[in-house]
Amino acid sequence: MKLFTACLATETNSFSPLPTGYAGFAESGIHHGTATQGPPDYWTGALHIWRKRAEARGWEVAESLAAFAQPAGPTVRPVYEAFRDEILADLRAAMPVDMVLLQLHGAMIADGYDDCEGDLIAHIRAIAPDAKIGGLLDPHCHLTKAMLTKATALIAFKEYPHIDLPARAEELFTLITDAAEGRTNPVMRDHDCRIIMAMPTPEGAMRAYVDAMIARESEPGVLSLSLAHGFPWGDHERTGARAFAVTDGDADLAARMARELGEKLFSERHEIFQPVHDIAAALDMAAAASGGPLVLADMSDNAGGGAPSDATFLLRAMLERGVSSIVSGIFYDPMALRVLQDAGEGATLPIRLGGKFGPMSGDPLDLRVRVRKLASGLTQRFGSLPVALGQMAWVTLASDDSIDLVINDTRTQTFHPEAFTGLGIDLTARRHVCVKSSNHYRAGFAPIARAIIPVATPGAITPDFANIPYTRRAPNYWPKVEDPFA
Repeated sequence: MKLFTACLATETNSFSPLPTGYAGFAESGIHHGTATQGPPDYWTGALHIWRKRAEARGWEVAESLAAFAQPAGPTVRPVYEAFRDEILADLRAAMPVDMVLLQLHGAMIADGYDDCEGDLIAHIRAIAPDAKIGGLLDPHCHLTKAMLTKATALIAFKEYPHIDLPARAEELFTLITDAAEGRTNPVMRDHDCRIIMAMPTPEGAMRAYVDAMIARESEPGVLSLSLAHGFPWGDHERTGARAFAVTDGDADLAARMARELGEKLFSERHEIFQPVHDIAAALDMAAAASGGPLVLADMSDNAGGGAPSDATFLLRAMLERGVSSIVSGIFYDPMALRVLQDAGEGATLPIRLGGKFGPMSGDPLDLRVRVRKLASGLTQRFGSLPVALGQMAWVTLASDDSIDLVINDTRTQTFHPEAFTGLGIDLTARRHVCVKSSNHYRAGFAPIARAIIPVATPGAITPDFANIPYTRRAPNYWPKVEDPFA
């Protein structure tokens, strides 16, 4: 047996002011067939698992490109085409192969390509018509016809926050291996749930939904069940939730399972939906709460959804209210960071923070700060795997030493308390911990939080799902309309 592996992943926010170019991929790491020669990180973790599993069986592994970019706007066309063509050239050189395993995202859009993953898989299928092709997807994907018809099997992470990447990578390896060795014949079908909303899985109705879906995977003939949540800020004709099933040679069973999962989700939409508070209401809630830390999530400035991560709306409102005892970050501001680095630790100086990327970022804040710590090489956990934080600065307001801000030059959302504690910040000494993240922060911050308050700030990924200005997605979805099936 011979296995071919590759990773090409980013999540495209059609409304982001930031294009996704080569530098965006280079910042996160581009590996030309060498990803498994170093330690695993979030986007290369699956490649490590697949190589280990294959080599344990004595199989040959041909490893191609591994490239990931932090979510932003559409990928520049020559960049996507160059990465795709590198993977295809490596595949031609590796032929014949029995299996192809791809770490993808599923919501990558490039100039001229609405469905990058489907385009890539279709090209791979043309080169290797008899190979078993498996794709590992982020649930915030656009599950397209090309992906479903050209791949042998697809699996999406079941959890949001996405803490189950290693488990799903193991599952996909087993699924595709069984198919390649002739033990199974995977077929896939999907069902359009006609829902667009955020669906965190740690608790409540969504937790019960995922547990029930996992339990149904033990039913006869079922190989895998997944829910594609969809990426709400990708303007695509298939944006939105889709349930999909992989069964052993039984297309009717796959269609029925997908339909039942989709109908169950739709029937429970009101229980699953989580309302989010505007800034004023969120700060009122924080003022009325006792103790701390209170974790306030700046949801609309989440770099992991394509936002700049330099918005000032929440911090400005807190300062104008006279709120103290704050830790806030991570602010992506390379210009401010450069000034702080030149000044050095211990310096007190004025900086202009944030507001660099237009109306979605708000106006910059002019602050006088003291440089507490400068660092590089730190990481934070996303699930069990590390995410690089780049060069960082911890500053404290000169006028109020209970207000700490964290700034860096590598755009990433705030996943874990390590983004602060790695610099030496004691979160237990602050009442308000403000994180630029939509949901992934919950896995790391819930254990330390007295309360979590999601905040619908202005920004690039505002959670007003009924009014996202789509040009390609039909308006037949909930909550845009109450009954989109009517």
